[in-house]
Amino acid sequence: MTHNNKVVIFLGPPGAGKGTQAARLAQEHQLVQLSTGDILRDHVARGTELGLKAGPLMEAGQLVPDDLLIALIRDRLADMEPVRVIFDGFPRTQAQAEALDLLLEELGAPVSAVPLLEVPDQVLIDRIVERGRQAVAEGRAPRADDNEETARKRQLVYREQTQPLIDHYARRGHLYTVDGLGTPDEVYERILSGLH
Repeated sequence: MTHNNKVVIFLGPPGAGKGTQAARLAQEHQLVQLSTGDILRDHVARGTELGLKAGPLMEAGQLVPDDLLIALIRDRLADMEPVRVIFDGFPRTQAQAEALDLLLEELGAPVSAVPLLEVPDQVLIDRIVERGRQAVAEGRAPRADDNEETARKRQLVYREQTQPLIDHYARRGHLYTVDGLGTPDEVYERILSGLH
């Protein structure tokens, strides 16, 4: 157990800029940005025991069960000393948050901070649609979800799924809201001001 542990969990709706901000924070503060999708794909590619369990589920388009996701995260954090990570896109449910809390406590690396990026819905939708337009202008295929109808659906799903997580981390005193409007630098400074 070390005092140098830092665990940051980014929350915020699609299009809020979580990925951009998490990548910068990771780089500037020697944190590892963890994506459960990347971890899953790595285990599948390496043919590990966990990967062999997860692979068929992923191929069938099914969700990987929470206990398997937590086992994958445990495996990734086990060799890390100190534990210095950013979670972006996990946890997604109350059950995942509770399981992650238990794992982090066991590792002596409890959650340090949970920045919640807040951006008005219409701004988010405009950003996502613009991201799609930008891709086309640059000769790239836009992401399949970079359109207004899908963006609106994703916002609704996000609000339903994430509200329990917001409440969970607020009750524990980890959550702080960050105004996601402004330049990336301005938003980053607001994120830093809430980290402890």
